[in-house]
Amino acid sequence: MCVIGAGLSGLATAHALSARGIDFVCLEKAPDVGGIWRRPGAGERGPAYLSLHLNTAKQLTGYADFPMPSELPLYPRHSDVAAYLRSFAEWAGLLPHVELRTEVLSVRQDDAGAGAWSVVSRDARGEVTERRFEQVIVASGHNSEAALPNPLPPGSGSFSGRILHSMDFHDGADFAGQRVVVVGLGASAVDIAADLSRHAAQTVLSVRRGLHIVPKQLFGMSVDLIADAPWWNTMSFPEQRRFVEQALFVARGKLGDYGLPEPDHPIFSSAVTISDEILSRIRHGAVIPRPAIDSMDGSRVSFTDGTSVEADAIVYCTGFRMAFPFLPDKCPAGPRQGAVELYKRVVSPDRPGLHFVGLIRPVGSITRLVEAQARWVARIVAGDITLPSTDLMREEIHTYLSGIEDRYGLTEGASIQVDVGPYLRELRELQDA
Repeated sequence: MCVIGAGLSGLATAHALSARGIDFVCLEKAPDVGGIWRRPGAGERGPAYLSLHLNTAKQLTGYADFPMPSELPLYPRHSDVAAYLRSFAEWAGLLPHVELRTEVLSVRQDDAGAGAWSVVSRDARGEVTERRFEQVIVASGHNSEAALPNPLPPGSGSFSGRILHSMDFHDGADFAGQRVVVVGLGASAVDIAADLSRHAAQTVLSVRRGLHIVPKQLFGMSVDLIADAPWWNTMSFPEQRRFVEQALFVARGKLGDYGLPEPDHPIFSSAVTISDEILSRIRHGAVIPRPAIDSMDGSRVSFTDGTSVEADAIVYCTGFRMAFPFLPDKCPAGPRQGAVELYKRVVSPDRPGLHFVGLIRPVGSITRLVEAQARWVARIVAGDITLPSTDLMREEIHTYLSGIEDRYGLTEGASIQVDVGPYLRELRELQDA
């Protein structure tokens, strides 16, 4: 058995396999376990930065068998999470199974879609090794390839400052005294804008489309703890939507009052942005909201409302594309507009023995979902569970993606969206079957 990745998802998978006595090796290209959480402290490129903290409560983000330490704050910073993940790996006895500084180069299946898997990897010495496994579990995360607007605004090639993606942003202090434009309104954009506003001479937040901004807490409770409460889960989806919309209006009013575009969609019809800081930074004048960039000319950046600013740098926080360059073509993404086609968001129906853990996007903590996925996969690998036929798995995928399309529109990112409570119940039912 081969597990690819030793971040939060890979370690959860390794623990589930170890608990069932299944022999495995975990391949991790980084120098240590911990995934994106250890990268800021190591100064490595990646979708993380020095100001990164959890947006989910520690009670729901820690592993079930190994809770986060009580002395940690409710929302620990990246270094605390990295240390926790390593201590979990030590506690669970996983480190002897992990090959660090080992990059997976290719994963191919024998007999054109059946049989064993050939995994080619390269270690720290540059030695290339080919090994065969009956099963492969990909748990390497999906925020791997920077996505920039295509095309970039007119005049981008003449911009005299620096243009970078959030993948390359490390610390707001690197831009001390500079004038910076941050593009986007997702989690990275609001974190980076808030961080920059403490160091830069001017921080502008360029927003093309409104998103729902949700504080980390409502009514004194972490929002993901609210979503875990029994009273919340007895509500219908329309009731949940109305409740949150009313709570947000009380907590922060209209986003238009902050100079941000109002969302063009109801809440839970697109990804939400969790932030306690960005609206406060705007209110205090530390972050200046502007609409989309219209054009650039030298150091001048013009916006679609006719305003412009002088800028020394532009940080595009415009998301990521899923990239698994070591996998065969069309895997796991299918032909439906780039949508990910996996049975129960885990199993590749056309590639027996290929599974994915953590390739989901919940509103709330991912840890419990990942652990449930890992336990289910371990039972599949152990032979305790028999998967349905390929046709039945494809039917389930079609039904799921049809629901996603009705609610979000069918895109690559939306195709991995899940609701925490319903999906967790679904996974538990699969294990009990």
